[in-house]
Amino acid sequence: MLFPRRTFLGACGAALAGPALAQFKVEISGVGATQLPIAIAKFRDEDRTNQPISAIIRADLERSGAFKIIDAGGVTLDETTSPNMADWRGRSADALAAGSLMRLADGRFDVRFKLWDVVKGADNGGQSNVVDSADLRLAAHRIADFIYQKLTGEKGVFSTRIAYVTRGGGRYTLRVADADGEGGQVALASPEPIISPTWSPDGKELAYVSFETHKPVVYTQDVLSGKRRPIADFRGSNSAPAWSPDGQTLAVTLSREGGSQLFLIARNGGSPRRLMTSPAIDTEATFAPDGKSIYFVSDRGGGPQIYRIGIDGGAVQRVTFTGSYNISPSVSPDGRTLAYISRLGNAFKLTTMDLSGGGSPQTITDTNDDERPSFAPNGRLIVYQTRADGRDVLMTTTLDGKIKARLPSASADLRQPVWGPYGR
Repeated sequence: MLFPRRTFLGACGAALAGPALAQFKVEISGVGATQLPIAIAKFRDEDRTNQPISAIIRADLERSGAFKIIDAGGVTLDETTSPNMADWRGRSADALAAGSLMRLADGRFDVRFKLWDVVKGADNGGQSNVVDSADLRLAAHRIADFIYQKLTGEKGVFSTRIAYVTRGGGRYTLRVADADGEGGQVALASPEPIISPTWSPDGKELAYVSFETHKPVVYTQDVLSGKRRPIADFRGSNSAPAWSPDGQTLAVTLSREGGSQLFLIARNGGSPRRLMTSPAIDTEATFAPDGKSIYFVSDRGGGPQIYRIGIDGGAVQRVTFTGSYNISPSVSPDGRTLAYISRLGNAFKLTTMDLSGGGSPQTITDTNDDERPSFAPNGRLIVYQTRADGRDVLMTTTLDGKIKARLPSASADLRQPVWGPYGR
């Protein structure tokens, strides 16, 4: 975190390879206000693979907060089944999904499924995808995306990815994983800290800050090949990268001219352009979705608050007024909601605010050490860092805070999560 959570301080390669050190388990807590009851039957022949397809789909849908999972009672169905709708209605299901896996001669799998409207007794469509065995989890996430969009009218985010940093055994690793935290792969490992990862809008690159040269330097890295290069390696501190929506520019915090100030720099590097001149510490920039303005954190009012400025400079507008300490802004993809960390007494809470000015800021967590919120690309979920059982862990939450999912690992501390875009 560029603004340390507890003390306001100055802003201070390898290709993806190998599985994560520990697989995640998903622990769901909370009850949503309005949820569609759905049953996901066990897929025919899923036991012949190393991935529990139906369980992955169930966990995805439950974590979204939009669905109530109805126990299918261990029933195995496939896409050719003619379900007894009266029986499923008796189980209180409004929708039902089932499918099958078939191993092909070339070793790939044909993954098929169908979705039914139990209330209407109607076929709601389905899909058939041929995937390598390594992509079976991705196939399950795509099925969950199909179901989510069909039944809610909005795009699902289960086949997207997150990036995060682990710390353990004196090592730091930057990892990329599925949105549920599974399938993590190492993008970078270092004995020195790695902070502030952020995705390019096309999902092909990550920008981050590495201390491997014993000073903070901003790098960009191709996710697929692992090729990387320093983008900001100037005198002093280089920190807090943020991509513009068109992917052509990064906002960074530099101390090259004294203090900690915001600059814009081309994605290929070059000479940075200072955004404004201020005696304050300005950092933690994030672009508005339309690319016309930048939200950032500054202590120009005496304590850290969130402000906004146009990308061509101009007047600075203060955004947060409730509380004396507000940091780590993240703007929803539709530009309507701001998520940030607010200090309440000695606690640091994930908070949301309607940017149209309607209503007061809302604290949506019951934990006390929250950090680094990041919106899912559909704007319906937020991933963030918090403390639990003496370790740093990752959580997702719905915007109302009613449904949370903890994504714990077996050992390492998990930090600095950021949700990737669509397009995988």
